[in-house]
Amino acid sequence: MQQQALPLSQRETYQPSLFTQFLWWLATAEKEIIASCAIDRNRYAITGMSVLGTWLFATLAWSYFFSTVVNSVIAAVLLGIFMGGIILSIDRALIKGINSQNKRKAGPFLIRALLALTIGTFMAQPALLYLFDKEIHVQISLDNEQKKKAKKLQLDSLYATRKTELLQQKNLIETTQNNQYTEVAAARNNFIAETDGTGGSGKIGLKDIAKAKQDAYLKLDENYRQLLSANQPKLAVLDSSLADIEASKAKEQQLFNSLLNDGFLTRIEALHNLIENNNAAQFRYYLLIIILVLIELMPVVAKTLLPNGTYDEKVRLQEEMERTTVNSNIQKEQQLKELYNQKAFEQDSAFIDHFFTQAKEERKQKMMDTLAKWKQNSDESFDSMWTDLKKNFLTKQEN
Repeated sequence: MQQQALPLSQRETYQPSLFTQFLWWLATAEKEIIASCAIDRNRYAITGMSVLGTWLFATLAWSYFFSTVVNSVIAAVLLGIFMGGIILSIDRALIKGINSQNKRKAGPFLIRALLALTIGTFMAQPALLYLFDKEIHVQISLDNEQKKKAKKLQLDSLYATRKTELLQQKNLIETTQNNQYTEVAAARNNFIAETDGTGGSGKIGLKDIAKAKQDAYLKLDENYRQLLSANQPKLAVLDSSLADIEASKAKEQQLFNSLLNDGFLTRIEALHNLIENNNAAQFRYYLLIIILVLIELMPVVAKTLLPNGTYDEKVRLQEEMERTTVNSNIQKEQQLKELYNQKAFEQDSAFIDHFFTQAKEERKQKMMDTLAKWKQNSDESFDSMWTDLKKNFLTKQEN
């Protein structure tokens, strides 16, 4: 954007291009003033380029951010342009507030730098998500698996008390059945051993002792079958309850899994975990953060570092001239109003004096006519006549 130095006789004919005027507008320079400042034209064009770069970066970063939270690409782009415009307005306000009087003051600079740093840090997040997109999606997959495991443990803990209670009841019934079955099996074995001569009395065949053992076995077996029959509905209810618990857990787990996504906050969390677990990514992350924040700080840094030129001096003098002119115009306006009020007062005073002078004799004559009528009318009292006289002839004080 370097402008060619023009001879003195040709400087008044300089016509900036539309793009140069646009850069001046971005740098908040007044076209009417900056056009006559040969050196500052380039300086403010440079500042305008930095603002343009920040504006475009903000628009792209916000567009990508909104693409992670909305399904429409057009909506994401429009929202990105809108937010980019807001960032542009903030940047123009920041650099407009930097002038020759406060450029070197630490307080205003720190405020502007803090604001730019805050905006830049947030704007850096979408850009980093875009740059580390593949790695982040891998980390999201790992994080989601961890979340699924944590959810499963949470569900197990939530239903643990009820499930333990049902299992204890089931185990108690099954233990009772197993004990009963053990007795039946022992009775059956005793009976068989008695009949084949391998146990008991040692006699082969169905003898008295064998019959007694058979009766005992059959009785225990009948009791066992009755116990199985009585416990079967209970076990069915317990199994159904346990199955319901597992179904509820599976349903809630499935619902939780369906809510897992790769939205903005999920990606931010994955980026954080990726940085914590990867030293190579950690170094590049902070390096990119610094670079991206510097992009947002560029307009403020450029306006602060570039020296003051004739444009700033002309702006200062123009502002002083306008301030002086405004004060002078206000004073003259006040003087004119005071003069008008004074002349009006003088003429109004003369008019009133003339009016009362001319009305003096007329008022006196009308008073005499009223008194004459009162003399002729003997029925009218003096107070009544005086009341009418006051009402019709005396003046009223102005409020």
